[in-house]
Amino acid sequence: MRNAYLRTIKRMGSRKINIIDLFTGMLGESKNISIKKKSKTVKSNGLKTIKKFEVKKLEILDINGNCNKKLMPKLSKEEIKKLYEFMILSRVFDEKALNLQRQGRLGVYASMRGQEASIIGSAYALKKDDWIFPCFRENGALILRGYPMHQLFMYWGGDERGMQVPNNVNSFPISIAVGTQTLHAVGAAYANQYMNKKVANIVYFGDGGTSEGDFHEAMNLAGTFKLPVVFFCQNNQYAISVPRSMQTASETIAQKAIAYGFNGIQVDGNDVFAVYKAAKEALDNARNGKGPTLIESYTYRLGDHTTSDDAKKYRNEKELNEWLKKDPIARLEKYMRKNKISNAVYEKKVLENSSRQVDLAVKEYESTPLQNPEEIFNYMYSELTPELKEQQEEMLKNLKEENES
Repeated sequence: MRNAYLRTIKRMGSRKINIIDLFTGMLGESKNISIKKKSKTVKSNGLKTIKKFEVKKLEILDINGNCNKKLMPKLSKEEIKKLYEFMILSRVFDEKALNLQRQGRLGVYASMRGQEASIIGSAYALKKDDWIFPCFRENGALILRGYPMHQLFMYWGGDERGMQVPNNVNSFPISIAVGTQTLHAVGAAYANQYMNKKVANIVYFGDGGTSEGDFHEAMNLAGTFKLPVVFFCQNNQYAISVPRSMQTASETIAQKAIAYGFNGIQVDGNDVFAVYKAAKEALDNARNGKGPTLIESYTYRLGDHTTSDDAKKYRNEKELNEWLKKDPIARLEKYMRKNKISNAVYEKKVLENSSRQVDLAVKEYESTPLQNPEEIFNYMYSELTPELKEQQEEMLKNLKEENES
């Protein structure tokens, strides 16, 4: 990364002292600790500086579709179109899921709206052999990786067969429990490192997930053993109703990587080029034995936390309208039109094609036969154990007796 073009958010210096009461990842002012900014330095009292740190932010594409060419990643016009097409497909999927939920045809659903650049830009940087560890807002990333859309609808409709991951898709199941997937990703990365596989893992979580102990344990292990994993934080400003300002005293989430001995960077999460560039560099480093990276994707969810939430109760319309101006899809469209990559005819065609794909997926989801009761035992292990087989037979016997009575 050419640091000369990256905006420095904060500089930090560590001093050697006898007693430090310093919470993990929160390198703020404490007794005898100096924080260096561009123009002001707190007195060091003659203490030796051990190491200095910086936190940078990567921004390439602005809200008007103007691009910093010096930072622009190598992407062909066709690749830029692919990014756009997957972002549109993600939004169409999202809108359909919300409508289905309101009609009682899906269960609780977590929207991706406003975070398409963050989700698609990062997933596009993955190679086929890499692994993805999603939380619950990465449907677009799974679709990009080849996950069948009808299975995602099945999952959100309460059918666990939707998370029977196809063999050709390197993905762990969606994780609803906050932060636990970070440990799974690190464990898998440790296995890949042990087997000398040149494979990287990416694990997704929100800003709220960084307050979980699992996150810190995973970061510590990854840093200690230089594991091939990328921690991707979708900082959408709210952990349900808890604002980012009440989540941590750290000026950035990216700086939490410093405490664990590896790099952290903040990116404009509504800028698909910046997200892709940061993710690609981090994943390349992971595959090449250079250890983990924490990426803080600074974005915003335009919808509610889930369909069981009402964001109007904790955020105002003015804030929402400001972020609507930063819509990641509108931003990319402006760039593509300015560079003659897109036009109204193409955009209409993409939207129609996406709608057709999603409608077909809904039809397949709703025409899938209901699960047989005995199948609850079939997916615990790759093969049915004798104990589960016995339980299954007993359950079927009981059901038969109930039906005959």
